[in-house]
Amino acid sequence: MRKVLISLARMGWFRAALIVGGLTTAGVAVATAQGSVAPSGVQKVRFGGDRTETRVVIDLDRAAAGKLISDGAADQRLVLALPNVTISGDLQGSGQGLVKRWLIDEAAGGARLRLELAGKVEVRRRFLLPPGDGATAYRYVIDLKAVDAAGAPASPQAAPRLIQASAPIKAAPLRLKKVIVIDAGHGGKDSGALGANAFEKDVTLATAKALKARLEKTGRYQVVLTRETDTFVPLEGRVQIARRADADLFISLHADSGPDTATRGASVYTLSEKGAERVGLVLDKSDWLMKANLPGRDRAVSQILLDLSQRATKNRSAAFAQLLLANVGEETALLRRSHRDAGFFVLLAPDVPAVLLEMGFITNPEDEAFLTNKASRARLVDAVGDSIEAYFSADVRKS
Repeated sequence: MRKVLISLARMGWFRAALIVGGLTTAGVAVATAQGSVAPSGVQKVRFGGDRTETRVVIDLDRAAAGKLISDGAADQRLVLALPNVTISGDLQGSGQGLVKRWLIDEAAGGARLRLELAGKVEVRRRFLLPPGDGATAYRYVIDLKAVDAAGAPASPQAAPRLIQASAPIKAAPLRLKKVIVIDAGHGGKDSGALGANAFEKDVTLATAKALKARLEKTGRYQVVLTRETDTFVPLEGRVQIARRADADLFISLHADSGPDTATRGASVYTLSEKGAERVGLVLDKSDWLMKANLPGRDRAVSQILLDLSQRATKNRSAAFAQLLLANVGEETALLRRSHRDAGFFVLLAPDVPAVLLEMGFITNPEDEAFLTNKASRARLVDAVGDSIEAYFSADVRKS
């Protein structure tokens, strides 16, 4: 098995990922998928139970792992990642029992289930059932149990039979907000580049706050800033903020500098191939991307999963970078080679699409004036906002 997996890794991330099977992640059993097969897809979502205990069943066309991102304790919104699971557009519908509504949308490297809960719950069990007993699909099962205000389980009641809800249901309009993390570069003791009249750290913070307001005004986004004041945040802290938030997109804002004051123009960086090799700097040994909890597991399995996630994330980052350059280029000058790659620390998260936007050269009088003027900066913010809207449109998300 080891030789096969190593050979597959050399063949490339896509073909290798097709043959990975027999994994268990975060305590969820994963059955073996053999042969050259496509990533698993969602067939339907079903519910059974009442306001005391509810079972959620996701029917898949083959085996898949799952990772619990949020148990809903803080905001009554449970989030489960399903790496390498495909869907055709966002799927959503009304729930039953402890689930008010559900949504499955695309996320980096797979799909993501979001449940809007009807009260405080605890996740009792999660497991995968292979086909059998008349069922032709794999069934990813999540068992929920209500808890009272003190955190104790509610008294059990008899659960009604399981009912079926077809995945493409478009009934009750549920559009859980996309999570955008905006990183205002530098801050505190790190002032960044210095223009004739402004520090880079002040320009990035002002832009980040304006972009946050622009996005939140639509009601479609939850926006997280890595800093909201003139404070210093370590680079690794910025990446972890995005990962903990289960971000759909990470944007790091900067202002460039150079020895020649005539040099001007915006540019966008995405992660380079060499930079991707530094992923260990933002992952620890307990990270779900770094292990497959299976007796006798092979390190090559973990590497294939990591490579798959990184590749999908890099593709999404590149797609957003192109949209960003097209829109920003309408408002300000671009460098001749405007899409660049680098191993910047803030781009290292393997499961969060990320770009670093150099908004212009603060050492150039024209760019500095553009970035420090509230009206022109607002046009730049609108261009970035329009890029985000386009990125999350159906056509781009399916690509």
